[in-house]
Amino acid sequence: MPVGRLRTPRPHGLHSMMLRGVARSAKDTVTFLLARSHCSSPGLKFLSFWPKVTNRSFLIHSTYTTDTKPGEENKKTIEDLHRLSVDVKKIRRVKEWVLLQEAAYVPEIARILREMGADEPAIASILERCPEAMLRSPAEVNSQRALWQLVCQKENQLIKLIEQFPDSFFTTGYHENQKANILFFQELGLKNNIITRFLTSAPSIFHNPPEKNKHVIETLQRNYLSLGGSDANMKIWILKLLSQNPFILLSTSSAIRENLEFLQKSDFTDHEVLQLLSKLKGFIFQLTPSTMQKSMLFSKSVFKCSDQEFKQLVLKCPALLYYSVPILEERLEGLLKEGISIAQIRETPMVLELTTQIVQYRIKKLSALGYNIKSGNLENLNGTKKDFEANYGKIQSKKERPMFNPVAPLNIED
Repeated sequence: MPVGRLRTPRPHGLHSMMLRGVARSAKDTVTFLLARSHCSSPGLKFLSFWPKVTNRSFLIHSTYTTDTKPGEENKKTIEDLHRLSVDVKKIRRVKEWVLLQEAAYVPEIARILREMGADEPAIASILERCPEAMLRSPAEVNSQRALWQLVCQKENQLIKLIEQFPDSFFTTGYHENQKANILFFQELGLKNNIITRFLTSAPSIFHNPPEKNKHVIETLQRNYLSLGGSDANMKIWILKLLSQNPFILLSTSSAIRENLEFLQKSDFTDHEVLQLLSKLKGFIFQLTPSTMQKSMLFSKSVFKCSDQEFKQLVLKCPALLYYSVPILEERLEGLLKEGISIAQIRETPMVLELTTQIVQYRIKKLSALGYNIKSGNLENLNGTKKDFEANYGKIQSKKERPMFNPVAPLNIED
């Protein structure tokens, strides 16, 4: 949970924009929206088992083929994959280089996954989506298995996570840092299911030395208190911030300080800065003062408002501060093409959090009910998918409501 997103690819929605910006890789970001876990707390007895895992005598290495020439596929690997009903063609299309490696551990990795409860289709799917798994030695995989069990002891839950996020599990480097960071997060007060979500969706934060992560946390704590936050609420604030955006740990202390100073120089009070940090889930630390400045100047010119008026708009819709000028420009143009006025957008700026495609889809649905968005309230267009569906349902039921009371007596003249 890692953005100065000036000229970046245009995302689809505020949340995805933030995630894409803070992640070191697009893969990390996507999995972060999907990751969900219900793992239980680890037992202490497993810690004593840890040293034994990497030294188990049955951890054998796969045989090396001697007839494989450079640039040729490893015949033994291909045969092993076929026995497991793996779609080799799919691997060739995406990561053929894996098939060229002289050493592979296909039967051994399959056996370990089978021990954990994976069936044959699941094993084939894992190897197709993460071919690098077959290049990890049994010792490495069992060490990773033990590591993840620190926060997810039940193997039936763990294998489900591996099936969902094989790339995260089979990234076996930084082992000592991963272990130390897990213990640090537990000491900090993060629940195991949250730490598990970090492992699956934001593995890069575990590559940091734990001292680096601790330093970022301490920097956030100091700034929270200096902005008027209370000691009593500080731990809750930090844990919430981390659970919403673990990539904040990839920020630097200087970036955090510079962005907070920029907001204060822009006449936001300390209380308002804390509001923005909470609303933006800490993603503001991955911005730069220059990108924020450009977005602010653009929005002021569009809405023709004073500094104080603009401040209120930003507090209602932090996207005005967060999005780059090209993205704001594109979304404004999309709204104007639909006949929505600048005055309407200024009244409900949160509509800028929606992509042009989402706006067009929602307007089409509302128009089918006879709702005129040009003269109506943009609040019905706004919000999450759940919010919109709720508003749409209310408008629909109101439209279908009968114009007369069916149980009322009729006055019929003779």
